[in-house]
Amino acid sequence: MTILERISSLWAQIRNAFGDFDFSDFLDIILVAFIVYNVIKLIRETRAVQLAKGLLIMGVGYLAFSALRMQASIYMLNQLFKDLILVLIILFQPEIRHALESMGRSSLPNFRLFGLRDEQQRRLKALQETVRTVTDACVGMSEKKIGALIVFERGSMLGDVTQSGTVVDAAVTQELIHNVFYPKAPLHDGAAIIRGERLYAAGCVLPLTQNQDLPSELGMRHRAALGMSDASDAAVIVTSEETGHISVALKGELTRDLSDAAAYDLLVDYLSQGNAEKAEKRRIFGKK
Repeated sequence: MTILERISSLWAQIRNAFGDFDFSDFLDIILVAFIVYNVIKLIRETRAVQLAKGLLIMGVGYLAFSALRMQASIYMLNQLFKDLILVLIILFQPEIRHALESMGRSSLPNFRLFGLRDEQQRRLKALQETVRTVTDACVGMSEKKIGALIVFERGSMLGDVTQSGTVVDAAVTQELIHNVFYPKAPLHDGAAIIRGERLYAAGCVLPLTQNQDLPSELGMRHRAALGMSDASDAAVIVTSEETGHISVALKGELTRDLSDAAAYDLLVDYLSQGNAEKAEKRRIFGKK
């Protein structure tokens, strides 16, 4: 058999093997792989991974009970697994909600056509000015050890959070921020919400983080900052009343004891479109 005949025979065998395999099957496999990958990515390094391990152990136990014909144990697990979908929804409710919110925040790529590039530059400049004003105000409060908690709204709308406070809707200035967090001011205990280029609300109540492994020296402001950054895509800057240190919370992670330049760079990178990965690198490597 010549080389050409061998190649022809091999090609015929491949065609026979995949004769019933069409493009929809290929898309189906890709979609399932994408879903499985994102589920694993979603629950990794969260409390959900512990729940997943527990369910896996129960599944292995069910197989063992079946092999040993342990009827009582099998009956108990059958009753539990009968409503498995409902059980999974209840157990993984926070993770499912987070995934749906992430899908809702996704957007189409921005194409720089006609005047869009100029508009992006204008927005970036406005963002930089707003962040600079906030970080400068935090430096002033840090020197006086005045506690502050300021949230930058991003893709996730924080309407339920702003309703817990008082609507201000004013231009962001250092004087206004200092007045809001002045220790004897009525709104100083809550959080201020920055929406776009405006200080939209103050005295707002934020959700606390569910992480139980935090250092004991972190107070309620830092725990609220972590909770808010974990429940949404917002960025939160905190000034400690005890130490005066400035910290930034992003995606449920707190970067502590930052200089004003480091806090500014971290916030601008994260809040500006397309630079979230750069902000993550700054946070991990602790650039100050």
